[in-house]
Amino acid sequence: MKKLNILLSLIVVLTSCSGNSQNKLKRYEIKSGIVKYTTTISGKVIGSTITGSGTESVYFKDWGAVELKEEQSTQTATMKFFGKKKTQITSTHTMNKLDNGESYLVDFDTKQIFLSRDMAMDMTKIFHPNADAGDVGKSMLESVGGKKIGTESILGYSCDVWDIKGAKQWMYKGIVLKMDITVLGLRTLTEATSAKFNITVPSKNFELPDFPIQKQEGFMNNADFETDMDDMDEGMDKVANMSFKEWKKLVTEDDPEMQEMSDKELRQTYDMIQKMIKIRKEN
Repeated sequence: MKKLNILLSLIVVLTSCSGNSQNKLKRYEIKSGIVKYTTTISGKVIGSTITGSGTESVYFKDWGAVELKEEQSTQTATMKFFGKKKTQITSTHTMNKLDNGESYLVDFDTKQIFLSRDMAMDMTKIFHPNADAGDVGKSMLESVGGKKIGTESILGYSCDVWDIKGAKQWMYKGIVLKMDITVLGLRTLTEATSAKFNITVPSKNFELPDFPIQKQEGFMNNADFETDMDDMDEGMDKVANMSFKEWKKLVTEDDPEMQEMSDKELRQTYDMIQKMIKIRKEN
């Protein structure tokens, strides 16, 4: 029952997340790289004039299975009240690392690191274990209403230009080299200033600060997750051969939350599970 509940929760997450693959996890169509970005922010929001700028560094290897992003930015908001001007300056420093499904979030304010699992990466391990990174990325963009509207060169790399509900992304083999988004009058423009691919990325670029690590409740490391995956494969095979009636009896037997669901909700959940199991088997 525990394994089935894990499967159910993962499927729910899948409906709101996107990701790429690992068997060796292949998030990008490029093995390794270092990309540097600059970001500018400008616009007016609820009477405030906002400007900002920032820099970001991205280091990745193993087709994106291991990746570290570090960003530093400053944002200035200027407001006027009864003829008086008030200025507020906010600075941020963030760092995120992905390591084959393990997700590290560095909080420089509290000097802590929060460790959890990256559901987007885990979803692909489960349902797209051998998928092509490019095909998965394209399907992901299309699933959220994205449309490819052309190609354009960024830093000498031929990028696919995608329009996603008014936001634009310039993608090179799964890697965003430019992004232009306007939300509620606030425009954020991020552009790569340098990009080097298929190079040896020094190990020091993946090092985290020496802060205490706080694990999310119920956290599984990669070794435990892979073991759980093997058990889950067996569970999937059993569920795939169950009728709706058999499955309903199983999941409602000792789960109060499932018992409260209507037949319609249970049927929808059952159909979703069967669909996801089919996708995994096809890949």
